[in-house]
Amino acid sequence: MVDWFKKEILILGCGNVLFGDDGFGVEVVKYLRENYKLPENIAIIEAGTSVRGILFDIILHEKKPKKIIIVDAVDLGRKKGEVFEISLDEIPENKIDDFSFHQIPTSNLLRDLQDLCQVEVIIISAQVENIPKMVKPGLSETLINAIPKACELILKKVKQNLK
Repeated sequence: MVDWFKKEILILGCGNVLFGDDGFGVEVVKYLRENYKLPENIAIIEAGTSVRGILFDIILHEKKPKKIIIVDAVDLGRKKGEVFEISLDEIPENKIDDFSFHQIPTSNLLRDLQDLCQVEVIIISAQVENIPKMVKPGLSETLINAIPKACELILKKVKQNLK
């Protein structure tokens, strides 16, 4: 059994690091792992573009985390670099395409985890500055500066479980 199936909280950093700000979620979890000491009941995964498979595995497994925190960049027309929480209903259409697993959008997998499996699902996002059309690794300076803000919001959500 994979170790993270045993954890109460699962933090998934999502995105494609080859396309600029789309790699925000992955960079956030790297920063979190390198700069914070988190309790043993938390697993941090650099999911990248493989989040669908991870969520599908969780749905099929008998043991599930109590809370899943998804970290990803989005374009919702907000202030560039703004860090915020969104609901499952607020996942933008272009992100639903990112999250398809054999035509089953990840938003459906997340909803099933939340509604059928009683797993709390939290989505922490940052407003992108730029996602290039061609391969161009590396976050914009705006999103690099947003990483600590995202980590603080994640820690706030994690501390809710520690009370």
